[in-house]
Amino acid sequence: MFAKSHQAITGTILVADDHGANRELMEELLTAHGFKVVCVPDGIAALAELTGTPIDLVILDVMMPRMTGFEVCERIKANPDTYLVPVILITALSGKQDRIDGIKAGADDFLPRPVDPTELLARVRSLLRLKFRTDELERAESVLFTLARSIEGKDPYTHGHCERLAEYSASLGQHLGLSEEEIIALRRAGVVHDIGKIAVPDAILLKPGRLTPEEWTIIQEHTVVGERICAPLKSFRHVLPIVRHHHEKLNGSGYPDGLRGDAIPITARVLQIVDVFDALTTERPYKKAFSLREALQTMKEEIAKGWWDPHIFAQFEQLVGSRAADFRAKGATAAQ
Repeated sequence: MFAKSHQAITGTILVADDHGANRELMEELLTAHGFKVVCVPDGIAALAELTGTPIDLVILDVMMPRMTGFEVCERIKANPDTYLVPVILITALSGKQDRIDGIKAGADDFLPRPVDPTELLARVRSLLRLKFRTDELERAESVLFTLARSIEGKDPYTHGHCERLAEYSASLGQHLGLSEEEIIALRRAGVVHDIGKIAVPDAILLKPGRLTPEEWTIIQEHTVVGERICAPLKSFRHVLPIVRHHHEKLNGSGYPDGLRGDAIPITARVLQIVDVFDALTTERPYKKAFSLREALQTMKEEIAKGWWDPHIFAQFEQLVGSRAADFRAKGATAAQ
């Protein structure tokens, strides 16, 4: 019935519609153009299918029993495992409010019934191109995260450091009222902030004693190298300033650029506070783990030297005070 296309884009499409004839027609159209199609009779079955099958795109009839297409779409977009899967809503309803409800539900597209096959295929291919680019981006991010954790894994004393920084800095960012974009950047930077240490020889990176001036210069280069490694990912544009500047100090004595005060990005100032705290409260070859009280007192002394942002530290101290047991537990785990 439908001529097969030579279009290279393929993928697995989930179709949910309570009318069997509609499902059959949709399946025939999509399979004729090279797509794999999974059909289900209602929204609950669609959500169940999404939990066990890799789906690239979802097509939902709006008016279904037990759960409407709007409700299914909302659940897909609220689930961190599926929120990037594009959703097309299809309905015989034509009211403006129905389209508004579809947008509010998070739908990526909205088509009226009867469906025009040419338009549907064009929308499907367009959304799948976007989905595949997103998948490539996620794979690239995954590679960076894996690389960062492999560097951390070289040193048994830093086990769990990346995860703790990601959690601590995101929590502090939320406490400070930073934007969602900044909090996401902090969570990512917590993992990759030291990725540039891939360029530091193990003999220097794992040296238990004092570093020579030449070795210290090599260590300092890791911030610039890390920025260079992460730069190709456009989604990391807000992560780059954190990676480059998390070793700056308020009085200009930090590296790599000797920035002062507010010239240091606020996200970098947030991460450096939790980075210092984690370093102090975990055991290292050259020192025992500080207690919570000792760590905070040491950081206050460093603030007096002009190193860290006193406002951000005050908020961090407040956050630690409200979650002291949690921070102690994580510190104890890190020391094991």
